[in-house]
Amino acid sequence: MSDQRCGWCLGTPEYIAYHDNEWGKAVYDDQTLFEFIVLESAQAGLSWITILKKRAGYAKAFHNFDAVKVSQMTAGDIEHLMQDPSIVRNLLKIKATITNAQAFLKIVDECGSFSNYYWQHTNGVPIVNHFKTLAEVPAVTDLATIISKDMKKRGFKFFGPTICYAYMQATGMVNDHLDNCPSK
Repeated sequence: MSDQRCGWCLGTPEYIAYHDNEWGKAVYDDQTLFEFIVLESAQAGLSWITILKKRAGYAKAFHNFDAVKVSQMTAGDIEHLMQDPSIVRNLLKIKATITNAQAFLKIVDECGSFSNYYWQHTNGVPIVNHFKTLAEVPAVTDLATIISKDMKKRGFKFFGPTICYAYMQATGMVNDHLDNCPSK
């Protein structure tokens, strides 16, 4: 096999940049971890490219992913966001973003950081899988189900096992780059 990018990212420049620079790379920074909770939750039921193209809109709408500021957003803010075409205007997802910020901050209070909570599931070490084809990459794993169930119990919304696994890939807890991918 020759070195080539994972086939899922070849559709757009946004996908290629995301694949090459972020996907599968370990993230330990709470603000970035919160950013991906916002983005992955917004993605539920949609294509990831839709969210990537609206990423700047999400950053502006949600205070550059500052969980404290997002947790304090009001009904007036929600009303304003429902008119904002730079994000997905889904009332339940917008409300979930605020709820998720509140749940995120409770974990920060409990564990010292969200990163401490999140990475305890792998002792801080990324899981590097060795897949040769995209068909081998799972949509969900037992660990994603465990994390998702715990986060849902803690109040998170739009964070089922499939979204959780995508989150794990996005934040590099899991590296699912194919073995022949130069980003591996």
